Amino acid sequence: MNSSTDSRVIFRRLHESGCFVMPNPWDVGSARVLEQLGFPALATTSSGLAWSLGKRDNSVSRNETIAHLRAIVEAVDVPVNADFEDGFATMPTDVARNVKVATTTGVAGLSIEDSSGDEAEPLFDFTLAVERISAARRAIDESGTEILLTARSEGFIVGRPDLAETIRRLTAYAEAGADCLYAPGLSTTQDVSAVVKAVAPKPVNVLVGSDFTTVAELAELGVRRISVGGALARAAWGSFLYAASEIAEHGTFARLAAGVPFPVLNRRFTSRG
Repeated sequence: MNSSTDSRVIFRRLHESGCFVMPNPWDVGSARVLEQLGFPALATTSSGLAWSLGKRDNSVSRNETIAHLRAIVEAVDVPVNADFEDGFATMPTDVARNVKVATTTGVAGLSIEDSSGDEAEPLFDFTLAVERISAARRAIDESGTEILLTARSEGFIVGRPDLAETIRRLTAYAEAGADCLYAPGLSTTQDVSAVVKAVAPKPVNVLVGSDFTTVAELAELGVRRISVGGALARAAWGSFLYAASEIAEHGTFARLAAGVPFPVLNRRFTSRG
């Protein structure tokens, strides 16, 4: 297993040039398989974790998330980025306190989002949102870990798809100390390109949750990092639900034939102590 320091150095280098895919496992097993497939880094997913615990997204506690981060980091040798949601707090001082705890898990990166959870005002006030990123930056710097900080602006996935406002926020987050910028929900090359140009030379993460683009296309636009959020977990749950529903509704088992053969899957988990 790489030391935390090595993982963080490797993770930062991945952001310096080119474009890499950082898929999102939801448990130790999926993390190990993704590592075996050759991905250079992984990221946790709040939704994938929540569903694996029988909860809705954004209802997992800070302590549950911290335990999950430790488990994933300990399970693989590649760098791990933490989906740290909204920092599990509103006020900057509380965000900083929680980020400080997250820095002890061995993660190489950590993201903070600006969604408030309030349907009427789904994004934190601009000034408060910037202060939250500044607080996360200070907490990381004080920890001496050099964890890579990603700032997320959630407008496109919380009903506020305003590109100009998204860019205003991402630019401010970059100035506040974010190392990487991320606006989940972008789905056109024009919007992606506009964000990449606005925050350059800082790297941009793009979320791909459906078949709307390719790695080559995003690389051509200057995207440095691609993640899939809860999409792999949704794909796994889709196969499970279709097969289980067939049994429950029809009493037949045809969809089980699409499952990975037992010996093939079992071999995935025999090479590590």
